[in-house]
Amino acid sequence: MKQIKFNQAYVRIFTLITLCLTASNFTTKFGLDSYAIYLNDQLILQQMVNQPLNLRVLPLKDAKESDQLYIKYTHCTIKGGAGTNRSISLQDEKGNTLKRWTFADASGSDLTMKIAVKELLEVEKNHANQELSLHYTARELPKGEMLSMLRL
Repeated sequence: MKQIKFNQAYVRIFTLITLCLTASNFTTKFGLDSYAIYLNDQLILQQMVNQPLNLRVLPLKDAKESDQLYIKYTHCTIKGGAGTNRSISLQDEKGNTLKRWTFADASGSDLTMKIAVKELLEVEKNHANQELSLHYTARELPKGEMLSMLRL
């Protein structure tokens, strides 16, 4: 019987290729979650989740009770972008949830979640001397993401 001798360099290359292909099956999809917040039709905040927290302040001082806040959160790893079991919560500086809004799963291209500014102002009246913040949660993001601080 003939014995086949493999060159050590070929064995190393084959091992390297095999490891690379195996590792690529475990990597996550590249990209970042992002969101945009509108006051009525005007964009007031647009962020990627890796930007510093100190930039995330909603200027709502001039907002009227009749105004609407529209929040569009896009997940980078989901086809269509929208999460499921979505909610927005208003929290105080200690992390206590003061109010929670839940939203139906998005259908089609409309990913927006709508909150009446009147509801934000009502909560703010009862917690006037506290810093309030908006937080997003979804089945795909159970720990949540702070969207912004509020300036009412």
